[in-house]
Amino acid sequence: MALATVQDVFKKMPEVFDADAAQGLDAVFQFEITGDNGGNWNVAVKDGTCEISEGSHDDPSVTLTMSAETWLGMVNKEVNGMQAFMGGQLKASGDIMLAKRVEQLFLF
Repeated sequence: MALATVQDVFKKMPEVFDADAAQGLDAVFQFEITGDNGGNWNVAVKDGTCEISEGSHDDPSVTLTMSAETWLGMVNKEVNGMQAFMGGQLKASGDIMLAKRVEQLFLF
């Protein structure tokens, strides 16, 4: 079932979180989703756990900025994250190597 809103995605993230893929990881992913129904969320991953909070984190490991349309396309497997990044639809700052881990950590 396709996720229809950005809020739905962040609500579902704890359910699709792969704790095994997060072993030994201590990172905060900041998501800045622009456009209609966008917003800011941060996802703290530490040793196989994840905590999702609305709003901005003081010191994220990586910040991912994209439109709501791009984010929904990525989680619904309609948009390739690397292509979105290369095409300028997804911007990453901080530890950009962590950005690649989102697909491994959250199995939508």
